[in-house]
Amino acid sequence: MSQLLRVQNFVVSQDGFGAGEGQSLERPFGHADPGEMFAWAGATASWPNRTDPGGSRGLDDYFTRDFAHNIGAEIMGRNKFGPQRGPWQDHDWRGWWGEEPPFHTPVFVMTHHERPSFTLSDTTFHFTGGDPAAVLEQAREAARGRDVRLGGGVTTIRQFLDAGLVDTLHVVVSPVRLGSGVRLWESPDQLLDRFHHEAVPSPSGVTHHLFWRR
Repeated sequence: MSQLLRVQNFVVSQDGFGAGEGQSLERPFGHADPGEMFAWAGATASWPNRTDPGGSRGLDDYFTRDFAHNIGAEIMGRNKFGPQRGPWQDHDWRGWWGEEPPFHTPVFVMTHHERPSFTLSDTTFHFTGGDPAAVLEQAREAARGRDVRLGGGVTTIRQFLDAGLVDTLHVVVSPVRLGSGVRLWESPDQLLDRFHHEAVPSPSGVTHHLFWRR
């Protein structure tokens, strides 16, 4: 059985931006408001950070619940791991997620400045300077027969798209507009030369765009 490279639940604004400008420790998504961008998932019954009972069922809940299904490893860019740039000043920064990261798999962080691997709970972070194909090979070996999730951010996803390595994408278009930032696309039609495409609107106001390789 082949191991797929999957983009899942990746959220962009109505004008195609996956993050705003000015990322910092206080604002991981720059001027974008994650509360607005991810409101569709946070309202579902399956949202992992839910502290009260209830939540919506239906299409949004299905995608939220399916996030970890058959995933054996994750690949992300350094910008998703943290706000630091250039050589590591120290190794105290261990991600946005605290002592219990939500991945529960090996995670491969792409960076020009490697550092030793470390483990938090059941997640081990590896730092690699390889090209997309080499990093995917490492991740597939670590995934032990399961699929690999390409977690982002936008720059990393575009690298793997340009290399022809992405098998499926699920991109959620939020009704908010950002105006500037890091853009995934001008229009989803830009991927139609490589992927089949289906767009499914949700009652929450987002549209789920599903792509699978031609």
